[in-house]
Amino acid sequence: MPLPENNLLFGFEPKLTNEQRAYVDSIFDKQLTIVNAKSGSGKTTLAVACAKIIGKPLVYVFAPVEEKRMGFRPGNQTEKESEYLTPLKDALLEIAEVPEKVIYNEENVDALKAGHVWVYPMSHTFARGINLKDKTVVIAESQNFTKGDLKKILTRIHDSCTVIVEGHVGQCDLPDESKSGFAPYIEHFEGEEYCNVVKLSVNFRGKLAQHADNLNW
Repeated sequence: MPLPENNLLFGFEPKLTNEQRAYVDSIFDKQLTIVNAKSGSGKTTLAVACAKIIGKPLVYVFAPVEEKRMGFRPGNQTEKESEYLTPLKDALLEIAEVPEKVIYNEENVDALKAGHVWVYPMSHTFARGINLKDKTVVIAESQNFTKGDLKKILTRIHDSCTVIVEGHVGQCDLPDESKSGFAPYIEHFEGEEYCNVVKLSVNFRGKLAQHADNLNW
């Protein structure tokens, strides 16, 4: 089923472009959606909005590319993760959710007990040995995951999950872009009946951002 009929998607539904509508419908139709999307195209906001409607806990997986490993950074896990969660927090604010109440961390136990917490951020470096069941999983900035990183996450996902792999082949931050697993996994999954590969080509931040995105290396 596509986006449920008469669901306004937190006000976004009437404004969706054809590309965005295909993306949203895929999230509801398929177990796996891979979106190759420019910066500012709405990929994270729409994924989080859909996750809220789907109703499963949201696991938001990110890659700490600059430090290579989260363990090299000071602080507890929440403090280590905080700077990587800005796109997630912005998306939550767009659907009128308070990030401090709905994102799990070691200090919001009261919100967890009250049932407000439904978002669980995680670096891929902490994914070894986990099982992901009955979740919506967003793998963010997937161009910054190596093939091994993506395999580590994707092989831990049960069929009860809805999965969105989001990234952009033109904005890889890995020191060696050839190690990115995003494009290889697009090719690997494209054509599988449970997967859609979609594109978002418009940067809605404005003409300057859109033009900057059009520069080819």
